[in-house]
Amino acid sequence: MPRPLPDGMEEYMVHRVMQRVDVVLDQRLREAIATVVQEQTRSVLPRLREEIESVVRHAVYEAVADELASGGPPVTKG
Repeated sequence: MPRPLPDGMEEYMVHRVMQRVDVVLDQRLREAIATVVQEQTRSVLPRLREEIESVVRHAVYEAVADELASGGPPVTKG
């Protein structure tokens, strides 16, 4: 038959075990989340590049069109 633990020992052991579990869970969750974020980033990156390229292209087209429409002085090379 097991001997009873000294007063407060059970609570101490539970506290210590929970601390260790917390450290391990924190590390493993960080690793799992990092993996998921990397995978999602890889899958989204090509579409994101396309969107950025489209936005920049349209912004340049509009700027050029506005400049040509304004009839401003021609730009001279230095």
